[in-house]
Amino acid sequence: MMRRLLRHRIPNFIVGWYHWGLAHWANIWYRRPSERLMVIGITGTSGKSTVAAMTVGILEDAGYTVGLASTISFKVGTIERPNDTKMTMVGRFQLQKLLAQMVKAGCDFAIIETTSLGIAQSRHVGIHYDTAVLTNLYPEHIDAHGGFEKYVAAKRELFSHLQRLPHKTIAGMRIPKTIIVNLDVARSSEFLASLVDKKIGVTTKARYDISGVEELRGEVLHNAGRVGVRVLGEDLWLALHGEHNAENALLAAAIARAHGVSWTHVRSGLASLAALPGRIERVDAGQPFTVIVDYAFEPVAMEKLYTVVSALPHRRVLQVLGTTGGGRDRDRGEVLGRMAGRFADYVVATNEDPYDDDPAMLASRVVRGAQAEGKTLGKDLLFELDRRRAIRLALREAKAADVVLVTGKGSEQAMVVVGNKKVPWDDRAVIREEISTLISQAR
Repeated sequence: MMRRLLRHRIPNFIVGWYHWGLAHWANIWYRRPSERLMVIGITGTSGKSTVAAMTVGILEDAGYTVGLASTISFKVGTIERPNDTKMTMVGRFQLQKLLAQMVKAGCDFAIIETTSLGIAQSRHVGIHYDTAVLTNLYPEHIDAHGGFEKYVAAKRELFSHLQRLPHKTIAGMRIPKTIIVNLDVARSSEFLASLVDKKIGVTTKARYDISGVEELRGEVLHNAGRVGVRVLGEDLWLALHGEHNAENALLAAAIARAHGVSWTHVRSGLASLAALPGRIERVDAGQPFTVIVDYAFEPVAMEKLYTVVSALPHRRVLQVLGTTGGGRDRDRGEVLGRMAGRFADYVVATNEDPYDDDPAMLASRVVRGAQAEGKTLGKDLLFELDRRRAIRLALREAKAADVVLVTGKGSEQAMVVVGNKKVPWDDRAVIREEISTLISQAR
């Protein structure tokens, strides 16, 4: 509450200078660690964590030591731990400390998920990027940024930042500045405008033939439930589900190729990534039905998840979902409710991350959306604010061959409530506990 009051009382330019100064101070304090690493910044509305994980897999297959800062985890060489901060792009001192640890561990690369909110708070300042990547772009965090144009501008700043940076030299080698952009994004040309050494565009939908842009065209492949992408005659098959992951793989391949990695390592690195925590993650605790946990918390990601689930053999779909508070896109709850009302046979509206907002108000938006699509409260639509009880209700309702979807939090390790307090939470752990109880009671 105090932070909100201060934000309203302190002029924006002073807040901006504060963030900028703090970022530079953190960089100096930790002795400019990013200048000794090849740094890849990945931004976009969705797909960042997956592209980052795929890139890690490829680079490690090629023999490099890699560091990572993502929504899912922090990785320093061989040591990896879950990201329990509830922040994709952590604070400036945390991020610079992590980069310094990567240098100490002998990492060659640092891969950083670089978010629009992080950029708006200058968390990218003081990081010497070499490669900037755009996965996709559509409306998100609109309330937080004050409009879609400001959201786009924040994303674009990563590419402008890269352009302004001097070239880096590591082990006597001048590192080229590279941008990699999904050409199927409607406003991709704005991101390609940066003056850098190399521009790569990827596409699975069209041929663009843009002057000065190396184009990697991919063809999405399907075979017996598997998905892959064909690029330059190379077939890259994935263990992950979903056509959107073929697009993510194309971006990861472009990153790797830009850094001189062979197709052999691209192919084996992608194939080795069997699952990502909280991304279409199955939870199997001995139950006779399928349970999937996914991070999808906004409409586009939810639609992609539904596409994957619809292709799975199933009888009914039961979904547990909520919507995030804290001033994040207030209309989203009802939209998600409508989507769940159309796709799922049984919907449980619950709490997610309310922040300082009223949890009942947030969940009621999901309920309204589901009701608008024909769901009946108390029949195929339930309202339960206790997320554990909501999960329990869905699991008890599930029968053999059903699919239970628990969405919105993925592998997150906390729930954020009033006063920005983080309450320890893991959907997957709760699901395992509840299934264990159900199985014990059935004996």
